[in-house]
Amino acid sequence: MNIKEQSQKIIIELLEICNLKKDDIFVVGCSSSEVCGERIGTSSSIETAKQIFDGIYPVLKEKDIYLAVQCCEHLNRAIIIENECAKKYNLEIVNVMPQIKAGGSMATTAFMEFKEPVAVEHIKANAGIDIGGTLIGMHLKDVAVPVRISVNKLGNANIICARTRPKFIGGERAFYQDNLK
Repeated sequence: MNIKEQSQKIIIELLEICNLKKDDIFVVGCSSSEVCGERIGTSSSIETAKQIFDGIYPVLKEKDIYLAVQCCEHLNRAIIIENECAKKYNLEIVNVMPQIKAGGSMATTAFMEFKEPVAVEHIKANAGIDIGGTLIGMHLKDVAVPVRISVNKLGNANIICARTRPKFIGGERAFYQDNLK
C-alpha cells in the first residue's frame, strides 16, 4: 500500500471513531522526513507530503470538515487553513507563506493546494493526527482523548491520533450527555 492509500485508510478509520460533524476542524501535523525514515526536519519531501495530502483532504472535504495543517517550529507551529474556515471561526490571519524549510512540506503543500489559503497562529480543532512527532496538542480543544486505530505508522513515522470532547463539569450530582463523551 502506498503513502496516499495508507493516509486515506487512516483518515477514514479515524473519522468513523471521532464522529466529527460538518464544519468541524481536523488538524494534521506531519513530518515528511519521518514518513521517509529520516529524523524530523532533515529530509523534507514535497512528494511525500502531496501523497499524504491527497489521501486525507478529499475525504475531509467530502464530509465538509475543515483541514488545518500545522507548520513546523520555524513558523511557531502556525496553521494553514482555508480562508473560509478563518472567517467562520473569526480567526486572526497572520502574514506568512510556508516553505519547505520554514513551515514544512505538508504546510507548503496545503498552501499550494487550498483554494484560498491563509495562516493563523491559533486554532482549536475537534480532532487530529500527529504524523512523526510534530506535537499537535496545542491546536486541539482543551480535552483531548487519545484514539487508537488499527495502524500506528504512516510509512516509517509513528502516528498518534486524538479527538476532543467537552469538559465534564459539576461533581457527584452531575449528569452527562452520552452523545458528547
